[in-house]
Amino acid sequence: MNPVLDPRSSILDPAAFGKVAVLFGGRSAEREVSLKSGSAVLAALKRSGVDAYPFDPAVQNLQALVDDGFDRVFIALHGRYGEDGTVQGALELLGIPYTGSGVMASALGMDKWRTKMLWQAANLPVPDYALLDERSDWQAVAKQLGLPLFVKPANEGSSVGISKVKAVSELPAAYREAARHDKLVLAESFIGGGEYTVAILGDQALPVIRIVPANEFYDYEAKYLRNDTQYLCPSDLSAAQEEEMQRLARQSFALIGGRGWGRVDFLVDEAGKQYLLEVNTSPGMTDHSLVPMAARHAGMSFEQLVLNILELAGINNCSSRSLPRPLAGGESEARGRGDGDVG
Repeated sequence: MNPVLDPRSSILDPAAFGKVAVLFGGRSAEREVSLKSGSAVLAALKRSGVDAYPFDPAVQNLQALVDDGFDRVFIALHGRYGEDGTVQGALELLGIPYTGSGVMASALGMDKWRTKMLWQAANLPVPDYALLDERSDWQAVAKQLGLPLFVKPANEGSSVGISKVKAVSELPAAYREAARHDKLVLAESFIGGGEYTVAILGDQALPVIRIVPANEFYDYEAKYLRNDTQYLCPSDLSAAQEEEMQRLARQSFALIGGRGWGRVDFLVDEAGKQYLLEVNTSPGMTDHSLVPMAARHAGMSFEQLVLNILELAGINNCSSRSLPRPLAGGESEARGRGDGDVG
């Protein structure tokens, strides 16, 4: 089993982070989830003594981050305009360090189709899939992928717009539902041996969690609203299988250029073969979320997890302000501007 990150942040003085903005809310279909994630992160930072403030880019201009003297940003946005590289690019231009992956990795991770193509190019295992449009031959799609199958928008998260299709006749409606959320729509083979997830923190993989939903599949309701979804940690995998899944998680995350923290989701078939499903570069931090669960099983409190993520912002995004240092009483740190590290 791989060792996990030391649960203690090395930043002993929370004031060393400076003034921190927690970005949450936003304009995506996942706004409500982001509001919950951001509220939890903000409360944890405040409990830890960090000078942290809420910031909703749906109602506040990002220039205010500079005008109001923020030193770094914790991104708790999900979906478009927060997880897809757009806000990361803006923060690079503003010269403000931020949590999570850079522009390229964020954009790739949001796009399930292009992520799959990248993983395939590296000979990593992914479920069989097909791109759909209004002219698709539904019979041919079902023949290629088998039934049941899943239809999903390529650029959404939290299972928004996803359908499990059990008959060819259901494919047109499933396509239309997914296309309401994104012009790129994927159909994907059903893999029935179990769903798993691996959180990444720094360069390490946290314990594997198996997800066992009580309803048809791990949809939005199962993720955020129901209390009967089971999360198995330790998982039901053998030690060798878990180590292989953690290795694949680190490799696949590194391939998209992921940094700081994230989560890689897996499917396993009845024979035990592991398949990469997707990557999340700005995972949920709600009371139902998976990264805090994995961290807790690794011996890390929610407050410690949040501080570790915030500390990694200084490693990921190069600027003259990126590495915090303890401040002497009454000392104020100069707010120099350095070039951002795009990607």
